[in-house]
Amino acid sequence: MLQVPPSLVAVASDEAGKRLDQFLATRLNSVSRARVQEMIAEGKVLVNEAPAKASLKLRGGERIRVLGEAQRAPLKAIAEEIPLDIVYEDDDLAVIDKPAGMMVHAGAGASEDARNRGTLVNALLYHLQSLSGVGGELRPGIVHRLDKETSGLIIVAKNDEAHRKLGAQFAAREVKKKYVALVHGWVKKDSGTIAQSISRDPVRRVRMTARLQGGRAAVTHYRVLRRLDTKFGKLTLLDVKIDTGRTHQIRVHVAEMGHPVVGDTMYGAPKQARGKSAAIGLPRNFLHAAELEFRHPRTGVTIALNRELPEELREFLRKVEQG
Repeated sequence: MLQVPPSLVAVASDEAGKRLDQFLATRLNSVSRARVQEMIAEGKVLVNEAPAKASLKLRGGERIRVLGEAQRAPLKAIAEEIPLDIVYEDDDLAVIDKPAGMMVHAGAGASEDARNRGTLVNALLYHLQSLSGVGGELRPGIVHRLDKETSGLIIVAKNDEAHRKLGAQFAAREVKKKYVALVHGWVKKDSGTIAQSISRDPVRRVRMTARLQGGRAAVTHYRVLRRLDTKFGKLTLLDVKIDTGRTHQIRVHVAEMGHPVVGDTMYGAPKQARGKSAAIGLPRNFLHAAELEFRHPRTGVTIALNRELPEELREFLRKVEQG
């Protein structure tokens, strides 16, 4: 559970004009604006020792006291009959080819309906007889994650021992993960490594950034597969390997190079790939977790799996190459 310690914050004059919830979301590490709003609604935030609304416009000079976190009902994911592409399964684990558009698990800040519908966890609870409990009742079996609009291979643990051993492999950077990405523009070097720490954007909390000091170490390796000169503009198809698994890592790193993932409007990609006379859109990110290699947590045998691009990405490539 998120811990928000009691604290006292003074509002500087140059921060006048900000909403109370916006101001606190930038000051409290790892606390979303939605969670801040819940704290304010429950009276856990005092401005000059009095309750206030989230929309309060600060004038500068106020003293804000945070009394603690909002009290939330415990969350528990429920089973839901959703089709799953199970690539591998045994008594200890399963590997799923997750489609784009599916969240891995619900977020704590979601509404009751949203956090109990349509996620990979909901589907896993329906299809698999058992899942590990290490991640809690909201994230049973989840050892690592993929972004909602990223497709591809993801490992799921069926018991606690497998979960802990797989988690140790990820922590030791022993799991090999390869992605395929289509990015805007022509990447100059045929291959390279991006080593930039990643942290949460203090202003837009749903985003991550590589432009701040003190973030978590992140290492991404890329290799150019093809450079495409199309009527929709110049694009580069990349083979990407990551040593770490930070939130939005590949998306942030390639965007920092000036080559955002096609479809990834959050990190600067246009809504459509556009040339002088034509444009084409993609309703998801062109990012796919294509290969995964790890040691089986019980036997130690190496398991190497791969999954080709889903049809919607293959079709998009055909269109830009033939167009």
